Amino acid sequence: MKKKRKMTPNNQTRSLVFFQSYMITCGVSFQSSKQDPKVTKSAMENGAVNQQIPVDTTSATITIKGILSLLLQNVDENDNKRLISLGMGDPTAYSCFHTTQVAQEAVVDAIQSDKFNGYAPTVGLPQTRRAIAEYLSRDLPYKLTSDDVFVTSGCTQAIDVALAMLTRPGANILLPRPGFPIYELCSAFRHLEVRHFDLLQENAWEVDLDAVEALADHNTVAMVILNPGNPCGNVYSYQHLEKIAETAKKLRILVIADEVYGHLAFGDKPFVPMGVFGSTVPVLTLGSLSKRWIVPGWRLGWFVTSDPCGMFRKPKVVERIKKYFDILGGPATFIQAAVPRIIEQTEEVFFKKTIYLLKQSSDICCERINEIPCITCPNKPEGSMAVMVKLDLSLLEDITDDIEFCFKLAKEESVIFLPGTAVGLKNWLRVTFAADPNSIEEALRRTKCFYQRHARKL
Repeated sequence: MKKKRKMTPNNQTRSLVFFQSYMITCGVSFQSSKQDPKVTKSAMENGAVNQQIPVDTTSATITIKGILSLLLQNVDENDNKRLISLGMGDPTAYSCFHTTQVAQEAVVDAIQSDKFNGYAPTVGLPQTRRAIAEYLSRDLPYKLTSDDVFVTSGCTQAIDVALAMLTRPGANILLPRPGFPIYELCSAFRHLEVRHFDLLQENAWEVDLDAVEALADHNTVAMVILNPGNPCGNVYSYQHLEKIAETAKKLRILVIADEVYGHLAFGDKPFVPMGVFGSTVPVLTLGSLSKRWIVPGWRLGWFVTSDPCGMFRKPKVVERIKKYFDILGGPATFIQAAVPRIIEQTEEVFFKKTIYLLKQSSDICCERINEIPCITCPNKPEGSMAVMVKLDLSLLEDITDDIEFCFKLAKEESVIFLPGTAVGLKNWLRVTFAADPNSIEEALRRTKCFYQRHARKL
């Protein structure tokens, strides 16, 4: 039996140093970060600069899994408390979230048919591409065809494909802050310059379109939006998406729409796909089965050219995309073969139950967070599976930043949150609420005890 390591103060100090060393190698400064000089006057006037302290934009090698792995290593194994991780957006870790029986049966039948043990076409099985095109077309004013769809190994591979297709010498891309760090990582590997625009917390995390216009130049190839939002839990209105499309058209750039949380909206605003505005501006839609069907481990995603005007249908463009897919490994053939049945036969009641569970857990999460003085939930989530929580360090005695907060919380309470530094906002936290209510209640009860021990003495 493996001997459990006891976390002595010296071990904890060494572990914290190791953690910080990792962050430094990722380009994260532990000093006060300078504000991006291109932040617009309007953003400064409405307080965005004071509310959002960005990390050094050279943090191009941070990964969520890397940081969470280090936090997990520092949980005290001798503590009898059950580990509760609200750091990773994987709802399958909790028994209240599970996929539909149709999905399971479709995969089993595909395997037992003995027809899908060989290689699939590199762009995906024809029936899979057709099923995804029909599924996405339900919400669009035009019809996608199977030629518009390329099957990927999860949405992460779709991100890599999108950036690979857009890279050229001197090019830059506009990414949201806070955002999903895989975009920065992929950009770094592609030598694609990253320029960040802020999401405005006081405006329900809407895109600062003035900043987008100030940042863009003739070398800008695209801007990225995540809707429903990760890490903020926001959902964009039709009107805001329309403004994004008009801005991108004016700047002559395309929009990469990361919709991996598509349809997981439970607030006042319904989910509207960016592809609705494909006639205004070319859109690359990225998505997957992962979140809506609760099967992130199946790695079934898509890269879709939502472009009724046909820019992506030019022979040279299509050929380049196909050639790139020739060097990729897509999802397992039997998973692809199951997709048509999964999409066609999943009943609406399954989706409604998932939405109900997410709404319930997000409400509990925000209520309990606002009972803890040092953290607040300024914007109640409207969708996805995570929310950004603001950390007030002035109320804490011996904690200097979000990283130390998360590190000590993991050590002392066996509770894991993701430091905001990982997604671009220093001294914030990303909390995932895709968990059962009891786990959320217990995690935040422990966090409250943690606060009481570390509260600044008056």
